[in-house]
Amino acid sequence: MSGQSLTDRITAAQHSVTGSAGSKTVCKATTHEVMGPKKKHLDYLIQCTNEMNVNIPQLADSLFERTTNSSWVVVFKSLITTHHLMVYGNERFIQYLASRNTLFNLSNFLDKSGLQGYDMSTFIRRYSRYLNEKAVSYRQVAFDFTKVKRGADGVMRTMSTEKLLKTVPIIQNQMDALLDFNVNSNELTNGVINAAFMLLFKDAIRLFAAYNEGIINLLEKYFDMKKNQCKEGLDIYKKFLTRMTRISEFLKVAEQVGIDRGDIPDLSQAPSSLLDALEQHLASLEGKKIKDSTAAIRATTLSNAVSTLASTGLSLTKVDEREKQAALEEEQALLKALKEQRLKELAKKPHTSLTTAASPVSTAAGSIMTTPAIDIFSTPSSSN
Repeated sequence: MSGQSLTDRITAAQHSVTGSAGSKTVCKATTHEVMGPKKKHLDYLIQCTNEMNVNIPQLADSLFERTTNSSWVVVFKSLITTHHLMVYGNERFIQYLASRNTLFNLSNFLDKSGLQGYDMSTFIRRYSRYLNEKAVSYRQVAFDFTKVKRGADGVMRTMSTEKLLKTVPIIQNQMDALLDFNVNSNELTNGVINAAFMLLFKDAIRLFAAYNEGIINLLEKYFDMKKNQCKEGLDIYKKFLTRMTRISEFLKVAEQVGIDRGDIPDLSQAPSSLLDALEQHLASLEGKKIKDSTAAIRATTLSNAVSTLASTGLSLTKVDEREKQAALEEEQALLKALKEQRLKELAKKPHTSLTTAASPVSTAAGSIMTTPAIDIFSTPSSSN
């Protein structure tokens, strides 16, 4: 179905009557039109999350309500809008979602209206699981991995061993939920699923950057860990290697659908000799016989691995910075356009002259002084 349906128009009209501008905009962002939510509606909803007088629970409930629709288009666009607000809206929005016991219950969603409905329902179920996991991750660590400070003094690089071993598996779970979207380029057939994929692509870059930094921190601490910690750390590193392969496949899909090559990072895998060194160290702690390796060789292997992962992190950061710069330039262009429009509106208005009768003031010497020109921007002062 193309264009706004009669139901869309009636629902929007109902919210106009009740005076709920946010709910009305949610309806406009989630119409039956087979295209991604319009930017103007998303921008307005982002603004709503920044207004202190806007009821965030009510805004979220409007989105949840739209996911009860039978149409795959409406439900998919509701998820996209929610994801957009989680990424670009005020943090109050994701905080509220994280505080809820349940978010989207769409594991059995199925639109039987046509073949496309069947196909898209699969991705709706996967997408909703990822958004649920994103909110759960926030609840567990009280920050968003995709927005966390990165670098040598970043959150993941400065965590203690105990906290790191608890936090990295949370990133793994979120990364798994994202990669389980599992779409190929031939399935990105309409503007709705394409909009979802773009948000997932951006999350994947930032999420993997945090994941990568957590692994660097883990490797730097590994040879000073206790036996049980080394066992956990080795398991985490092996899982990381598997996910690096999976995200490489995800990025290939992004390249196939036309995302600029400069916006796709280069992922460099640590040398296999590192895994051998990690396994040998754990074996030595467990009292097993291992081949002798000097501390110098071990240090060199570790240094090379950290350097390789750091270059991956740098590549991820460059991609992220490019997107931020593009967003900043877009915002500046918009502000410039608004300013020019305002100046044109002012130029069309007739000029009104401000005439003020200036009363002469007699001084003690009998001379006359005229009042100075009135400054219309100054605060009014009382005269005796």
